Amino acid sequence: MSNATDGDAAPVGGIFRVVHFAARVLGITVAIVGLYVAGLGILDETLMRVGTFGIAGVLLLLTSMALRPSGGSLRHLGLLVDVVLLAAFLAAIWRYMEIGRALQIGLYMFQQTDILLGTLGLVVLLELTRRAMGLPLLIICLLGLAYAVFGDVLPGILRHSGFSFQQVLQVTWYSFDGVFGGPLSVVVSLILVFIVFGVLLEGIGAGAVLLKFAFALTGHTRGGPAHAAIAASGAFGTMSGSVAGNVVGTGVITIPMIRDRGFSGRYAGGIEAAASSGGQFMPPVMGAVAFIMADVTGIPYLTICLAALVPALFYYLSLFVSVHLEAVRRDIKPIPKSERPILTAHDYLMSLCFVVPLGVVVALMVMGRSPALAGFYAVLTALALGLLFNPDLRRHPMRIVTALANAGAAAAQIIIAVGAIGILIGVMNMTGLGLRFAGVILSVAGDSLFLALIMMMLGSLVLGMGMPTVPAYLIIVLVMGPAIEQMGVPTVIAHLFVVYFGVLSAITPPVAIAAFVAAPIAKANPIMISLDASKVALIGFVIPFVMVYNPSLVLVTPEFSWLGFVWIALRLMLAIWMFSTAFTGYAAGRIGLPSRGARLVLGLAVLVPWLWVEIASLALIALIVSRDAAPLILAQSATAQDRKLNKAEQG
Repeated sequence: MSNATDGDAAPVGGIFRVVHFAARVLGITVAIVGLYVAGLGILDETLMRVGTFGIAGVLLLLTSMALRPSGGSLRHLGLLVDVVLLAAFLAAIWRYMEIGRALQIGLYMFQQTDILLGTLGLVVLLELTRRAMGLPLLIICLLGLAYAVFGDVLPGILRHSGFSFQQVLQVTWYSFDGVFGGPLSVVVSLILVFIVFGVLLEGIGAGAVLLKFAFALTGHTRGGPAHAAIAASGAFGTMSGSVAGNVVGTGVITIPMIRDRGFSGRYAGGIEAAASSGGQFMPPVMGAVAFIMADVTGIPYLTICLAALVPALFYYLSLFVSVHLEAVRRDIKPIPKSERPILTAHDYLMSLCFVVPLGVVVALMVMGRSPALAGFYAVLTALALGLLFNPDLRRHPMRIVTALANAGAAAAQIIIAVGAIGILIGVMNMTGLGLRFAGVILSVAGDSLFLALIMMMLGSLVLGMGMPTVPAYLIIVLVMGPAIEQMGVPTVIAHLFVVYFGVLSAITPPVAIAAFVAAPIAKANPIMISLDASKVALIGFVIPFVMVYNPSLVLVTPEFSWLGFVWIALRLMLAIWMFSTAFTGYAAGRIGLPSRGARLVLGLAVLVPWLWVEIASLALIALIVSRDAAPLILAQSATAQDRKLNKAEQG
């Protein structure tokens, strides 16, 4: 009996090894497609969009098959489902490729076979969406399809003229207005190369060196590893298209070290989650959302980077201040000099693998080259420098192949998510739901811009839950964008508004995907982590409103003035101090609960766009800040006096 069992098990194991190998090959293929399209030329549109989408879908299905846990009949049932899904998906993609040319010129009569295979394609896409992105996006897609088919029976403003299922299928699956629409084209032709870039940096060893630099540069501060986590996550997060991926990539190193320095586990996880989130709106890459925003809005990429820069810097300034105060409150000392990492000549050389490619991106963009080409040369530069400066990479060149496979796997999830959002885009185009939703917001908010922004914030936090930055941005701006632009808000600010809240949904309870990812590393409750992350990142929830009411903050709007910029920058810095001291309960000393509440109120009040409130709040805050600073000034004065006395005595 045992021989028979062993004989049966061997082929199964061999099959799974083949499936795993095939998934790696497809991952490398996706990465190479991204590099080819970005640097060497554009493929036929049908081949580029549908073909790459097909490879991504097959890759995810094979990955699911390879990762099936052992479990007897349940495992075999799951494998059977995967095989059926794979066959249906391949048939649907093959049919589209076969009739794609006729679809583009609009001279094709649909057959029942097309309807069947298109339906199967949508079903498999929805299942892949559930596996890759979870239930929230799946539910939204199902609601969108239901609205397209049955919206003609809804009352009031939600009602549309009605569409048959075949009409919905033709738009969502068999056209470039749905699943295979513009956003998918942007992902394949532009964003994919930056996903490869981010993963390749980690593969060649630049990520580890980046962390070492962060620890070396912040070791003298009392925040120590927490400040290092902020710096590293901000730098690496801008390259990553996923907050959760960034938390895992840097958090496995930073979170335990933050705990070891005396911070609580929940605070360590919260800092990492908040810092990783901020990388998604930190130029120059902004988790690749900068490029798709440029495509959606028509605003030049460099303009978007410039607009996003100052708000992002204020966000990270707030995190640094909060960590410093928390360290002082806990009496955490700087890392002893003997324990700080020592930067070697090799580390400085390896840092060029990160710095030079980013410089290449910016330089080529300034020269007027396309972002895709800039990303392509950045990848080549990073690879060349990695091989030049990292002897371990030369000894183990397969690390490059592994990095490409990992990049393809990460890209496949983004491609499937954007494809699912294409369903919503098709439905929006058919029914005009985006404009209807904008009408609902405007009718509820009336003439109140603030109320409309609150509704936009809540909607963005809900729609962005559990999704990577690019698909979160796309779905939010699709639904919310028309409403905020109709209120007279400049386009770049409107889009940054939804990006901020789409990103911060990753740390907002109850979903808080970044907190749940950080929880097992921090060994703390994920809800507590999300609460701490939301507290230290409070300024991030305020900055989008500040941008709307103070356009000078983004530097690029016609309303910009240096006086307005200086005025809002001063008030933002004071608000950061008020928020940080209120939540940590510490300034020059411990602060009581009433004083903490007053500081929180004043921090918000100084940003209220009424001049008399600004001035009154500013005066009260100046009084509080001077009182906070007095003990520090006296202590420094006493220290200086002691030094003079010691010198005099020695003399």
